[in-house]
Amino acid sequence: MATAVAPADPIVGPLRNVRDHIPADLWDKQIGLLMRDYPYDTVMAARVLGQGYAYLLTAMAHRSEHLGLGPSSLVDIGVHTIILDTVAYAELCQKHNDGHFLHHVPAVEYKDDGTVLRTAQLIAADGWDVDLPLWADASKCSPCHPGNDSH
Repeated sequence: MATAVAPADPIVGPLRNVRDHIPADLWDKQIGLLMRDYPYDTVMAARVLGQGYAYLLTAMAHRSEHLGLGPSSLVDIGVHTIILDTVAYAELCQKHNDGHFLHHVPAVEYKDDGTVLRTAQLIAADGWDVDLPLWADASKCSPCHPGNDSH
């Protein structure tokens, strides 16, 4: 008698780990920056930073697709920590974005169009772990310019 096979998981293999793409010393420095600037312990800082990297690496992987991605407010804190270290950020863009700089183009108004939830879903579909509580403000996107290759 044949056994029923469960449908395949849409994510094949183990989840991707951002720590495999970031030098340990840079990760530690950015964790320290988050703890300096926010009331985070090492666990919360690592969660925020990890989601920031997952967001940026996903945005880079989908360059030229004009998806209008946008992080949640908490994930945006991680994104800003990453991009403000401009030398390291330029190296990240060189390595993961074919040398193209992924610009940050903020808009003034927040959007309420499902951008954050769609972004979290794309990050998960690309194989990154999504820390859903950090994406909880899914009704508001950080003010990122929609429909271009910036974030």
